[in-house]
Amino acid sequence: MGWRGSKIVRFGLAAAVASIAVPGVAIAAPGRTSAPAPDQRRIEDTMKRATRFMVEKASTNGGYVWSYLPDMSRRWGEMEAYPTMIWIQPPGTATMGHLFLDAYHATGDNYYYQAAEKTANALIAVQQDNGGWHYFGDFGGEASTRRWYDTIGKNAWRLEEFQHYWGNATFDDAGTSESMQFLLRLYVEKHDPKYLPALKKALNFVLESQYPIGGWPQRYPLKSEFSHHGKPDYTSFITFNDDVAGENINFLIMAYQALGGDARVRDAIVRAMNVFLVTQQGQPQPGWGLQYTLDLKPVGARTYEPTALVTHTTATNIRQLMRFYRLTGDTKFLARIPEALDWLESVKLPADQVKNGRAYPTFVEIGTNKPLYVHRRGSNVVNGEYYVDYDPANTITHYGSTRAIDVPALRREYETLKASNPAEISKDSPLRPGAAQPLPRYFLADISGTSDLNLAEGERSPQAVVRSLNAQGWWPTELRATSHPYAGDGSATPAPGDYSRAHVGDATDTSPYTTDKPVIGISTGTYIENMKVLIAALHR
Repeated sequence: MGWRGSKIVRFGLAAAVASIAVPGVAIAAPGRTSAPAPDQRRIEDTMKRATRFMVEKASTNGGYVWSYLPDMSRRWGEMEAYPTMIWIQPPGTATMGHLFLDAYHATGDNYYYQAAEKTANALIAVQQDNGGWHYFGDFGGEASTRRWYDTIGKNAWRLEEFQHYWGNATFDDAGTSESMQFLLRLYVEKHDPKYLPALKKALNFVLESQYPIGGWPQRYPLKSEFSHHGKPDYTSFITFNDDVAGENINFLIMAYQALGGDARVRDAIVRAMNVFLVTQQGQPQPGWGLQYTLDLKPVGARTYEPTALVTHTTATNIRQLMRFYRLTGDTKFLARIPEALDWLESVKLPADQVKNGRAYPTFVEIGTNKPLYVHRRGSNVVNGEYYVDYDPANTITHYGSTRAIDVPALRREYETLKASNPAEISKDSPLRPGAAQPLPRYFLADISGTSDLNLAEGERSPQAVVRSLNAQGWWPTELRATSHPYAGDGSATPAPGDYSRAHVGDATDTSPYTTDKPVIGISTGTYIENMKVLIAALHR
């Protein structure tokens, strides 16, 4: 539900990555002759030096945040973190664990497996007794976490999910899902029994927290203590936002493959797929919302997420239904897709309102099909507020008011699936009775041979990546995401200035924002992206 960056796609998960750039590395000119790729020895040496720095210098008890100043005086996950914290949201601790296993498979070097074990130990140490994870873990203990919430978290104006400490686990932003997937993958690697208790606890968490209808709440165990600006606590609602249901299905399918076809797991998968069907609205608005009440009515969440139908969620759920058809061969998952596609087309904005290809309003009013637009006034969490109307001018910028959706591509994919043989299309499904499929060896790195890694000067070419690692063992990165240090609670009187379209409010707002004066620092996202390039280069 948080501040998501660009996306990297891997098996079962689209993970947020930080804004990354390697200073001093230029893009190759078109038609330029490729430079020779570094030899294997140089690539492996670069990988090892970079990994040693992350494991031995940057990590906290085997865990990671998203970025660090070079002197480690400040560090951030989605928000500023204490030195005792590790971040669970991608690209955080579990993402690093996946990367280490990829590197282990690419090189055979046991150092990477040991690094993955350290990461797993960190995740297990901050795993909650219920089996799930929070956005972050804090080795400083409960008092440290509460102090963070009473200061930094409390004053993050636009990140309402951090303004209150529920003390439970969250499915938001794929942190719990990615952690579960990584622990499963590590266990399957050598079947080391020491990882089985945490893995079983995580699996039970997913099964126990699922509603009978098939969906999941945003947080669990259920609580309803944070009524905010007159809106109910949204964390118990059935949640599609940030693909909560899709991510849990991904993990359950992996567990079904790897742990022996547990009937409980299969039942949970089937119910989870069916919740996409029962939450699709009827005519004349057959789309989906971000969340649902337990009587299956769309409902808002944060104060800038009104009760509405949501176009990008509708597109995501259409893609999921097509995926479920491939998994099952059951045409019920295709039956109402044309209605949803037609509805998306019906709410498309007039051409004169389309900017940068974003032709669909994010929020659509239930009953009228009118676009809803979100605005804010004030300067901080104390005096500020969000409000919704029909005016497309002066909307907030930290949450897009319009979306780019390729409806024709979705329709073409639907038509292809409609014409397919259900038995044929699902014959290799991991849900097929008796199917036994190993988990992929690589989750992050692209070793398919489809990536162009031979640009002479491209910032993601192997030679550029090797060359740009500094003497300390990290890749210098412009840290474009930053935040105001905690400076006390906000004033009830708005500060001078217009914050209506800014990512951050006045000096007391601790929300992250993009700065036009980035400093050079250490980025977990840069490390991951560069290591992916080098791992892929070893397979060329």
